[in-house]
Amino acid sequence: MSGPAGWYDPARVRTPHKDGRLLVEPSRQPGRFDSLFVDCPFVCSDGGEYLMTYVGFDGTGYQTALSRSPDLESWSPGEVILPRDPGHPHRRYNAALTSIVRDNRLGSAGQVTWLDGRAYATYHAYPEPGMEAGAGVIGFLSSDDLLTWEDTGSVLRPQDGGAWERGGLYKSWLLRHDGLYYCFYNAKNRTYDGWREQIGYAVSPDLERWERPRSGPVVPHGGEGAFDERFASDPCVLRDGDWWVMFYFGLSFDGHARESYAVSRDLRTWHKSGEILVDVGPPGSVDETYAHKPAVVSRDGRPYHFYTAARRCEPYQVGEHTQAERRGISMARG
Repeated sequence: MSGPAGWYDPARVRTPHKDGRLLVEPSRQPGRFDSLFVDCPFVCSDGGEYLMTYVGFDGTGYQTALSRSPDLESWSPGEVILPRDPGHPHRRYNAALTSIVRDNRLGSAGQVTWLDGRAYATYHAYPEPGMEAGAGVIGFLSSDDLLTWEDTGSVLRPQDGGAWERGGLYKSWLLRHDGLYYCFYNAKNRTYDGWREQIGYAVSPDLERWERPRSGPVVPHGGEGAFDERFASDPCVLRDGDWWVMFYFGLSFDGHARESYAVSRDLRTWHKSGEILVDVGPPGSVDETYAHKPAVVSRDGRPYHFYTAARRCEPYQVGEHTQAERRGISMARG
């Protein structure tokens, strides 16, 4: 590997040992928030306990749950902490909390950052019922207990950005560094049919006043034949010494999603590594179709890389919905 990305030691982020199972999986119970699938893990810790937020899909839209673990391997049943709200201007059908400001260090347990007794998070929401339907927006939340969340700050909207993000905003990662909030997110250039996804960011001193420092993406999708030729999506941004590491997934025209990473010295200019950290598995494995949507935390000096795993399955019925994919949360470790 040549160029700036070649100066970073990839052994620090490699997680070759897959768990090979779903740690969190859909309930298949009609009426539950997670009846059809679970998605979008975020992992952190607080008070010596590991926490995972994730979203569940019930055919109408996303809602967010919180699960707990003593060891990153066994997880409690999820408790809904951000339900959809019929009276909310953005969260009528979807409420997908995807990150909480935490210890930025790659080698840490991801302790939640409490600022004057409050935690801060980011969410995205789509305006129509169904699977990620319509042009999504990104909003911000605060909480004093990680269970009840209130709106704070302003909302990032696709129409306020560049042409590459006008189709809608997706999953975001919120971090705090040197007194500023950085919100990294992926977005699509078209709302429907044949869009491409890429990663950009916005910066704010207070979650209210946001600036997009660049008109284009900082991690674009790749060229023809690349693992990320269609999508470069779902950033997870952590610090490793003098480096920043962005875990993200790429989707190619072979129909598979795989995890990789990019590196930066300053959070503004990013260099793709080109290395696949978590690949799809063989036929019949939990991640034979997709290994994507990264969340990374460390325990005893080892990185644990959580991701959404998906494979096709025989169609089955949950209430009025037919499901032909098994999607849940899996993990690989260093």
